[in-house]
Amino acid sequence: MISIRSAFEESAALIAAAGASSSYLAAVEGAIAAIVKTFQSGHKLLVFGNGGSSADAQHISAELVGRFAMDRPGLPAIALTADQSFLTAWSNDHSFDTVFQRQIQSLGKPGDVAWGISTSGNSANV
Repeated sequence: MISIRSAFEESAALIAAAGASSSYLAAVEGAIAAIVKTFQSGHKLLVFGNGGSSADAQHISAELVGRFAMDRPGLPAIALTADQSFLTAWSNDHSFDTVFQRQIQSLGKPGDVAWGISTSGNSANV
């Protein structure tokens, strides 16, 4: 059984390793710059994932549309996983493997950013 202490220690070690990796930091900074540029140019962010990553996508989108950290105008972010009717209809009639692809094809425009989240890294549809 994992103890609370070991869970915190593991989390702290992962955060420290990420902070010490210049390539990881550069990748995160690049992703942030791409999203900022997207918003500055009047485009939107489409966020998606499965399971807990779906909840993360909805939380990220809500914070951007809302007021994460400061009062500011809302930012155009959509959690693709929030449309349950489409998710179940498309998956039932076609394939869960292409559910996000279809939404991006329908809702995305050139200049938008699609941000797929997969905690496991094994989500074929992400």
